[in-house]
Amino acid sequence: MAEAVTRTVGDNDFAADPALPPNRAMMQRDRASAALGLVVERDDPGHAVVSMPVRDDMTNGFRITHGGFVFALADTAFAIACNEDDRVTVAAGADISFLKPTTAGQTLTATAVRRARSGRSGIYDVTVVDEIGDTVAEFRGRSRTTSQTF
Repeated sequence: MAEAVTRTVGDNDFAADPALPPNRAMMQRDRASAALGLVVERDDPGHAVVSMPVRDDMTNGFRITHGGFVFALADTAFAIACNEDDRVTVAAGADISFLKPTTAGQTLTATAVRRARSGRSGIYDVTVVDEIGDTVAEFRGRSRTTSQTF
């Protein structure tokens, strides 16, 4: 298990740290996740934890967190968990169920876990919780490993 190191997406630490595998450079280049203020709390093969502070500009007309931002958080945790080695792995599909609304000022945390991996296909579950541990959403991602390497 890798040492738990918190890194803000987009930080140069992802590219500058020679101890990090080359597949982590993807997070240093991830402008979308950086713009959302995502923070990688844990990064192990098949397991990732990513958090996101909910800002006012992430809420919809009902003043609750827009589902697209919750999906983006879960999708980023999924991306980190499924890129386990030097082979580029991408999403083949994903589903999400929204279970509890959240609002600006809260912090959401997504935990991604590999459920199955066979050949080039994988299944990963991501649970998104709020700062008190209540489940906000459940996400299932389906991955496909490409022939490309990092």
